[in-house]
Amino acid sequence: MSTRLPIIDSDILTTNETKQKSSESTPRRRKAERKRLPEWFKTSLPTGSAQRNFNKTKSNVHEHGLHTVCEEARCPNVHDCWARGTATFMIAGEVCTRGCRFCAVGTIRKPPMLDPNEPKELADAIENMEISHAVITVVNRDDLPDGGAEHYKKCLLEVNQRTPNVGLELLCSDLEGNLTALEKLLYKLPIKVFAHNVECVPRLDSVVRDPRASFDQSIKILKEAKRLRPDLRIKSSIMVGLGETDEEVVEAMELLRDVGVDMITLGQYLQPSDRHLPIDRFPEPKQFADWDKQAREIGFKAVASGPLVRSSYRAGLLFEEAEGAEPVVTRESTGSAVSHLNLIGKL
Repeated sequence: MSTRLPIIDSDILTTNETKQKSSESTPRRRKAERKRLPEWFKTSLPTGSAQRNFNKTKSNVHEHGLHTVCEEARCPNVHDCWARGTATFMIAGEVCTRGCRFCAVGTIRKPPMLDPNEPKELADAIENMEISHAVITVVNRDDLPDGGAEHYKKCLLEVNQRTPNVGLELLCSDLEGNLTALEKLLYKLPIKVFAHNVECVPRLDSVVRDPRASFDQSIKILKEAKRLRPDLRIKSSIMVGLGETDEEVVEAMELLRDVGVDMITLGQYLQPSDRHLPIDRFPEPKQFADWDKQAREIGFKAVASGPLVRSSYRAGLLFEEAEGAEPVVTRESTGSAVSHLNLIGKL
């Protein structure tokens, strides 16, 4: 069984339609402009044991009062991941100090104080879920001198102490470019993957991201992370459908690879609400397969590219791919990623 994701975005209106809508209220006009997603935007709902795993994961997350990107960012792969008993946990609060125009996470100038019990609650949940790989992501905390780095480290150390066999992946903020805070964070940090998302191609920074964020600043963080911890796999992600060209996506991937990024994910931007950026285009699955091929030719050790792929898409399997295992797209044929490695039945 499959279900379509929510309708989003708008077609270009005709002159008559534009005149008609100019007299309507803004919310009504935005709603009227929305259209359905392309036919390839389908996601399967879990059944049987997968449904039970989904329910168990959801129960663990809510029981411990945790926030997940799966829910906060309305990830289309939530059923797939939670059915596997995995989730991407969001720490340091449920609201962000930045207001990027693509993001569904709430924004606030002065967020609540950090929860001193969060490291324990996070460790409890991961221990109860009995998972092998956990992604810990963060909200921006520009209100804190170190961008939240000390708190992030406390959370990860607590999880590792309780569940040392769980592979940890940190999806980090840019820490406002604070390389000293990054160094303190990464020193002896027991993780396998350090991830930070550039989000879009450089030209679109001012349109897509908060003014305090930039492709250049993100690149500096990724480069420094690789220098400080060459033992780690470095990862980043790019959204498409924001106004970029196919060539700009490839150029952005080359810039990432040049600073030592090992793993990359590419996915379609989905407009969270009428107040967020509209979608510019829907690249077809074949284009995502082309980007997958180009990313591998550039030298990335692990790639996940597809309309429904998100930065934490099957993170544990992608890490294994970076370590030399079979590509995720060929060993997990029911997933959202597409590639010329498995064209049959995908495109």
